[in-house]
Amino acid sequence: MGEFELIARYFDRPVRRSPLGVGDDCALLQPAPGMQLAVSTDLLVEGRHFLSTVDPRRLGHKALAVNLSDLAACGAQPLAFTLSLALPQVDEPWLAAFAEGLFALADAHRCELVGGDTTRGPLAINITVFGEVPAGQALLRSGARAGDDLWVSGTLGDARLALEAFRGTLSLPQEVFDAARRRLEQPEPRVALGCALRGVATAAIDLSDGLAGDLGHLLRRSGVGASLALALAPQLLAAIRSGLRLDPALVEDLVFAGGDDYELAFTAPLARRDAVLAAAQRAGTAVTRLGSIEPASGLRLLDGFGQAVVRRFAGFDHFGDKRARDAG
Repeated sequence: MGEFELIARYFDRPVRRSPLGVGDDCALLQPAPGMQLAVSTDLLVEGRHFLSTVDPRRLGHKALAVNLSDLAACGAQPLAFTLSLALPQVDEPWLAAFAEGLFALADAHRCELVGGDTTRGPLAINITVFGEVPAGQALLRSGARAGDDLWVSGTLGDARLALEAFRGTLSLPQEVFDAARRRLEQPEPRVALGCALRGVATAAIDLSDGLAGDLGHLLRRSGVGASLALALAPQLLAAIRSGLRLDPALVEDLVFAGGDDYELAFTAPLARRDAVLAAAQRAGTAVTRLGSIEPASGLRLLDGFGQAVVRRFAGFDHFGDKRARDAG
């Protein structure tokens, strides 16, 4: 099968929202009047971002989900995406399953494939996603202010828990492992929540490399610091709710530095707590208030008595084994 037959068979679909889809040198996008384009891109490489054993349906889902999560963090509604694939060989059953997972998520968010490229090489997937957001209403990393509450969506740490099980550093009951593996391989982008938080949240970021590390980006861009309640860690790890017992220090590491969560961390004024909860309810997504934004730079962790605790968390670094972050 040649390149163009591969594209035609698995990835050429009619578009309804975009003026022009797959087949020309460029795609054409037309945001609605008064809207701005939001654009994000992510590259997934086998062995670095996903295991070779992953179900191709889940891989298709995740490849798009990690990009939609970026749109969610900006409060943008998905519009369209491009897909570039490097494939070691043409494996038709694999391609059919990958496309099925990809398009199931794309259809759920009315996000159309409008172009891309294919080539032979080590397995790698690059997606660029386009969204639209009302002009001037995008959520940014730079808007957090001292006195804001700090919130996080969903649960944290279960994806990293699955990865540790794959690595053989711990063993899990099958039911717990299956649930954690779904979080690792099939994350759900919080698009509805991001859109619902427009006009409510002051800043937001999606959590891909671990809460402590990603939150640091938001704090630096906003020129502020934050304090977090360390004691909330067990409440945020879904596996703990199933009755799993883990060392408390491990739970804290999974939650605050785990990575691959694709939840949203965001800030909002204390006076908007009811608005945050209403937005979360409309989006069907649970949120947890983790702490507060403070004038002094840095990230401070507090124990159950409100006392500072010094902990060292290692956030994911694409060009190193681990990047250690101090908090305390």
